[in-house]
Amino acid sequence: MDIYQICPEFKKGQITLRQTETQDAEELLNCYSDEAAVPLFNSDNCHGDDFYYTTLERMKQAIDFWDFSYKNRYFVRWTIIINDTEEIIGTIEMFHRIAEDEFNHFGILRIDLQSRFEKQEIINDILEIVNENLYQAFEVNSILTKAIPLAGERIQSLLNNGYSPMNKRFMGYDDYYRRNRVDN
Repeated sequence: MDIYQICPEFKKGQITLRQTETQDAEELLNCYSDEAAVPLFNSDNCHGDDFYYTTLERMKQAIDFWDFSYKNRYFVRWTIIINDTEEIIGTIEMFHRIAEDEFNHFGILRIDLQSRFEKQEIINDILEIVNENLYQAFEVNSILTKAIPLAGERIQSLLNNGYSPMNKRFMGYDDYYRRNRVDN
């Protein structure tokens, strides 16, 4: 199945991931205007966008860009929804990276969460979905994701889910974790 023709929805534990839609903007603004959350977002190589949005208009512009990017097969953004309350708490992004370097054909995962949901149990559910589904969906054998030293909960979840610190720079950036595909 081509993820860029039909975007799957995933449900695991406390969360559901479904493709981000314009009507998510108001609730997503709670995440992207969260000053405590913004430093944990991975804005590496995003042309200066730090993902700190304080207006509904700017949030909608971001979602429009994410939709454009999906339609042009650049990346997929999923909205993270708490199953019990249907509250929208953030997004994840994933894409298959094509480049002429040692990280060619790697998956790049970005996780953006409201700070009050930056908890291992939520991140574990996200990573389990990623580990079970996104290697195949994006045709990659390795996934990279960023976690700055301040992100203790995220780092512990990454370690618990088979990710290891790279201990080297990726495109000039630090704090990346890598997990290779494990076929069961």
